[in-house]
Amino acid sequence: MLKRIYNDNPNEKEINEVVNCLQNGGVIIYPTDTVYGLGCDINNKKALERVAKIKGIKLKDAHFSFVCYDLSHLSEYAKQVSTHTYRLLKRIFPGPYTVILNSTSKIPRIFSNKKKTVGIRIPNNPIAREIVKELGSPIVSTSIHDEDDIIEYSTDPELIYEKYKNQVDMVINGGYGMNVASTIVDCTDEDEYSIVREGRGDLDLVY
Repeated sequence: MLKRIYNDNPNEKEINEVVNCLQNGGVIIYPTDTVYGLGCDINNKKALERVAKIKGIKLKDAHFSFVCYDLSHLSEYAKQVSTHTYRLLKRIFPGPYTVILNSTSKIPRIFSNKKKTVGIRIPNNPIAREIVKELGSPIVSTSIHDEDDIIEYSTDPELIYEKYKNQVDMVINGGYGMNVASTIVDCTDEDEYSIVREGRGDLDLVY
């Protein structure tokens, strides 16, 4: 299904349809403030396995991000951060960043009990955030493009739908996406942040 939702004022009924899809184990492709994302409910093992299969990786080896509405989910999935790090998160979110933090034991076991870190995203996109808000839990997410291969279909939702319509349950048309991924900031060492990948985010906000 290709569903049109407008960024300016996402329709509550349409958002609820997306949430119902996720709650029933659906896999969606949705807009963010960078490239389009591929995601599912964090608590659904079969859906997570489908996302991993689409990406061509094993679930236990996956480095998916957790897309959150705000920082309220932080304590559930990430260990307590310093005041310094919390100020950074308040400064850059919502925005085009992925922050790597030390994870808690509440990370779903289906990933791996050995998983020590978690990537947190709070995209500056009303559609993505409203979906997560209504769902009540994070979306496990990954970008639909290969890291070094951003091509036209990854920005045009109609072309995305043509490519993935037989693999996912819903593609949300939120307008053209970006072709630059998020900036990844490693905050596992609270004394010194490091940039893992430079993307759309402004590095001046990090330092």
